[in-house]
Amino acid sequence: MSAAAVRKNQVQPLVYDLGLLFPVLLLVGLGIVMVYSASSALAFKDFGSGYFFLKKQALFSLIGIVVLVLFSYVPFRIYRMLTYPALIITALMLVAVAFSSMGVTAGGSSRWLQLGPLRFQPSELARLALVIYLAYSMSKKDDLLRDFYVGFLPHVMVLGLFVLLLVVQPDFGSMVIFALLTWIMLFVGGCRISHLLMVVPVLAPMAWIFMTSADYRVQRLLSFLDPWKYRTEGGYQIVHSFMAFGTGGITGVGLGKGYQKLFYLPEPHTDFIFSVIGEELGLIGVLVVILLYGIMLMRGIHIARHAQDRFGAFLAMGITVTLGLQVCINMGVALGLLPTKGLTLPFLSYGGTSLLINMAAVGIMMNIGARDART
Repeated sequence: MSAAAVRKNQVQPLVYDLGLLFPVLLLVGLGIVMVYSASSALAFKDFGSGYFFLKKQALFSLIGIVVLVLFSYVPFRIYRMLTYPALIITALMLVAVAFSSMGVTAGGSSRWLQLGPLRFQPSELARLALVIYLAYSMSKKDDLLRDFYVGFLPHVMVLGLFVLLLVVQPDFGSMVIFALLTWIMLFVGGCRISHLLMVVPVLAPMAWIFMTSADYRVQRLLSFLDPWKYRTEGGYQIVHSFMAFGTGGITGVGLGKGYQKLFYLPEPHTDFIFSVIGEELGLIGVLVVILLYGIMLMRGIHIARHAQDRFGAFLAMGITVTLGLQVCINMGVALGLLPTKGLTLPFLSYGGTSLLINMAAVGIMMNIGARDART
């Protein structure tokens, strides 16, 4: 056996993509600090300890790092075999959330599943399962993606199933993410533009009916158009988010010295942690966060473009797109550019399910990129 063959058969160490790993770890570290800063007053009021959310977020982060490392060693092609089991299991979880006693309701929505001491959001798992399904299906069909009945309709039907299950919760933010994710991946994969555009006349009225079918959603829409007019009602969150950014200025008021988090800005450690960053770290802190996300997303695109096969390319692109959508929507809401939605900021916001799934997704991307680097 030749020396080259021996080297090929040996187990090679994983080549870590530092351009992807460092931004993620920096965001996770900053997230721990900002979760504590944003939640200490709330935690002391509700739980008698200002460290309540800090301890949990630190634990989630440590577990998340382990998850990232483990998934970075799992060959990404294994997910081909897990495509349909993942779809079925996550769909059943969403059904359980909506129609069983295991579903947990908070804030008017049933988005959590309680399994003994474990509570998590199945929609986070379902989003990754949808990415894997789209990557597998699109890579298998290749040129047939331009065919309506082969390349377009099956993917939209799977999307429709998830959307229906999310409507019951309801979780409009996840529905938007799922729909945009599917549209962008099909566009990147080569689906006909005419097929992608033909759903707009159908989906637009359905989205409008859904948004106007409940008073609180109508209030959110009106508050988005004129938050100051409804500053004591539906525009309360956005107005106080504006105040946080305005107070922060260029350099911020200082870490831990923010005012809006003190029972003025709702959910300061989850949905509106970007506003707390804007107030305490100022424009400089905001730009640093955006730069870290930009580096992460550019590395994701690089990995997708240089993947060994179409499945790896679509999988890396899907993960990059879903992370990018979460970032853009959360920041857009905090800055008043989009109507209020309950979406966390990846790696920064408090939340175990979101953090662990996103860390697993980054691990998958690292495996795709590492295998390319070793060839």
